[in-house]
Amino acid sequence: MTKKPAKDSAKSKSKSADSPKSKPQASAGDAPTFIRWRFYLIVFFVLLAFGLLVGRLAFIQIIEPDNLIRQGDMRSVRAKTLESARGIISDRNGEALAVSVPVEAVWADPATIYKKGGLVEKDRWYALADVLGLDRQEMMKKIADNQTRRFIYLQRQVSPAMAKYIRELKLSGVGLKSESRRYYPAGEVSAHLIGVTGIDGHGLEGVERSYDKWLTGEAGKSIIRKDRYGRVVENISLEEREEGKPLKLTIDQRLQAIAFRAVKQAMADYRATSASAVMLDVKTGAVLAMVNAPSYNPNNRADWQSFKMRNRVITDAFEPGSTVKPFVVLAALANGTADEKTIIDTGDGVMRIGGSRVRDTSKVGKATLQMILKKSSNVGVTHLALGMPLQDMLSMYNAVGLGEVSGLNLVGETTGIFPNRRRWSQFEIATLAFGYGLAITPIQLAHAYATLGNLGKYQPVHLIDSNDDDLSHQVVDAKYARKVLDMLETVTQPGGTAVKAAVPGYRIAAKSGTSRKAIAGGYSDEYFAYTAGVAPVSDPRISLMVMVNEPQGDSYYGGAVAGPVFSEIMKGALQILNIAPDENRFQN
Repeated sequence: MTKKPAKDSAKSKSKSADSPKSKPQASAGDAPTFIRWRFYLIVFFVLLAFGLLVGRLAFIQIIEPDNLIRQGDMRSVRAKTLESARGIISDRNGEALAVSVPVEAVWADPATIYKKGGLVEKDRWYALADVLGLDRQEMMKKIADNQTRRFIYLQRQVSPAMAKYIRELKLSGVGLKSESRRYYPAGEVSAHLIGVTGIDGHGLEGVERSYDKWLTGEAGKSIIRKDRYGRVVENISLEEREEGKPLKLTIDQRLQAIAFRAVKQAMADYRATSASAVMLDVKTGAVLAMVNAPSYNPNNRADWQSFKMRNRVITDAFEPGSTVKPFVVLAALANGTADEKTIIDTGDGVMRIGGSRVRDTSKVGKATLQMILKKSSNVGVTHLALGMPLQDMLSMYNAVGLGEVSGLNLVGETTGIFPNRRRWSQFEIATLAFGYGLAITPIQLAHAYATLGNLGKYQPVHLIDSNDDDLSHQVVDAKYARKVLDMLETVTQPGGTAVKAAVPGYRIAAKSGTSRKAIAGGYSDEYFAYTAGVAPVSDPRISLMVMVNEPQGDSYYGGAVAGPVFSEIMKGALQILNIAPDENRFQN
């Protein structure tokens, strides 16, 4: 076998490589092949994404822009309430009776507390509970039970000293909020009249409640924008606050103090359930003093008990007894059925009317109108009442202010019970003449005596001076009122029933009264004792009414119990108001 030469073999390989049938192999550096459909698919998705973004942007910016704005504002805009200071209440001389003092409220953010580690440092949390006067475990439980909340109150109206201590504790999630608390410098002396405010600063009783809107004013609002670090970056708007307006009352705190001290002492001396006094300016109808015992401390919420907080001068109605007899005499003089020379025979002090009897405590026999008032004869005023049309007596009662609201605009005032019926028995008319069968309040009786002291000129009672139209009017001729005043002057002089109501150096016209307390089915064995009157008789300036409720012991008559209290208050008032003594022609 013969071998081919190697040269032939190499040539054969070269030809094979140059043959057109052989295909070249792609190297790594060659460009990739362009695939059109894949390119268009990618472009489509890019444009689709862009279109969606543009559509979303248009939806947010054009169709529904408010939502994003609202979301942004929720994170950056803050509204701050600008509390208005409550107005000051003062007496006629400008002495403050109610003022607002700055205090702070302690609040907690439970969500932040637990975010920063919770209640781990118990000693500091216990210190917070102790300074606030809270039970430690109850405070901890309150925070634990509200872990998701952002705001809860721990204590309201804490003092500045307590607030400083709480700041120094540096507890995460515990803050202080400025607020105000009402303070009453007069304390229990004027508590019933001024009233109190609640924890949120709104009036609950007395003047504080009746004039709450006037005293409160309008809170302002500041709207700002803050950045993430709490810095103010924009002041958006500001609503100015309207401060509460001050309120000046007609009362005189000096007279309040004298009257309160007297009724409080009387309540203790006679172991009475309560005692009250109200004083009016005869010429203007302004309230000069209004006090009650027992009273309460308006600065101490623990002392706020309903039976102590009742303003009995306007809420408690009673049968006035003998204190209305001067108005029966006044009605008789005005309608002409009697005059100062009229003599009435009271017999032996007992008058039979049907199956009932009217009795006098002492026999006066044949008596003038002056003697009837001086000795407080039930039989005498019964003769006067039965000798005139009933409507004349009822009209006189109503004309001087009995059975009507005082107009003081104080919450809780009652009108009492003023009889209005078609048929009257003679005995019912008789009892009406000496103060039974109707119920009035102390303020009404004081107003009636003020009208008498003003010589029959009715002046509306008021607690706040105003520029309203003059509503005064003459209800009875001045000459008849003067005659009754002169008669009443003898009641406080020797032989009268209100001798203890006299004030040395002054002419005092007063009338005492005693009535049994009505109960279901009749009357109890307890009494009201009261004395009402005006001074000085020569030119009446002050009307005063004193009532002692359920005095204990053997002495329960109005002249003996309420008379000395009347004298003490009236004496102090005449001196404080610098009213000159007038001649006392009965003084020995």
